[in-house]
Amino acid sequence: MKAVILDAATLGDDTDLEPIRCEVDTLDVHATTASEQRQPRLAGAEVAIVNKVMLDAELLASLPELRLICVLATGTNNIDMAAAERQGITVRNVSAYGTASVAQHTLMLMLALANRLPRYQRDVASGEWQRSPLFCLLGHRTLQLAGKRLVIVGSGELGRAVARLAEAFDVEVMFAARPGNEALDTRPPLVELAGSADIVSLHCPLTEATRHLIDAPMLARFKPEALLINCARGGVIDERAALDALRASRIGGLGVDVLPSEPPRDGHPLLDALGEPLNLIVTPHNAWISPEARANVVKLTVENLKRWKIET
Repeated sequence: MKAVILDAATLGDDTDLEPIRCEVDTLDVHATTASEQRQPRLAGAEVAIVNKVMLDAELLASLPELRLICVLATGTNNIDMAAAERQGITVRNVSAYGTASVAQHTLMLMLALANRLPRYQRDVASGEWQRSPLFCLLGHRTLQLAGKRLVIVGSGELGRAVARLAEAFDVEVMFAARPGNEALDTRPPLVELAGSADIVSLHCPLTEATRHLIDAPMLARFKPEALLINCARGGVIDERAALDALRASRIGGLGVDVLPSEPPRDGHPLLDALGEPLNLIVTPHNAWISPEARANVVKLTVENLKRWKIET
């Protein structure tokens, strides 16, 4: 059985791929793959292993020997699922591989924003502390987490992991109703919880129900000191509206690990705003990248290969 990994670089060069190699007869590993390289590299392969490389209907139709696609991620939006089903190609993804890593990153954003770290770091770098007549700087009002309310959108494994960590800081945690399913959910919808939230953290998929879930009208409900954190998917918030709210001090802080287009080769307003004195943090979709999480991706992919071999 021949397998091909098209974008191994997405797992980093310190991730051991040997467990995958042990499950197949031949494994071709490519760090990255351009669009025109996909077909010749996958020709003759029974298994395609990809993270973000697009496998569209036209490409799949040119690969009659392909029987399994292993996605090195949870999302399968880079695979034409309907075309794969028509051709009898099994698609397997991985999930819950980076829960601890992403939850830790979320808490890092929460703590940094609560303590106005971006603004105080800028003050220190510009010499404000050195010139201060006092022993400390206290020009930016911080947020003590104890006793505050965190509203989480997304009550899956990741959302629950964030809740457990936040509760260690004596934060009151509430889960919002699942967007698009509010009528059948016993929990309050986000629109009702937004006004009482000190922190809103997003851990939901990007769907039609969640696209721009946090828009200008929703942001208008926030407390002026409220923090907004998006470690879900770019597009769940209207980033321009959130930036406008932050600039106008209608929210207290904004932290995102995701943008609608990644990498943001054409730029993005949030990236342009990093030079401004705002309580803003943008990280490069790296909440998930702990070595342990990346090793879990390999482990779960091996399990997918083993299960598929048994089933076929």
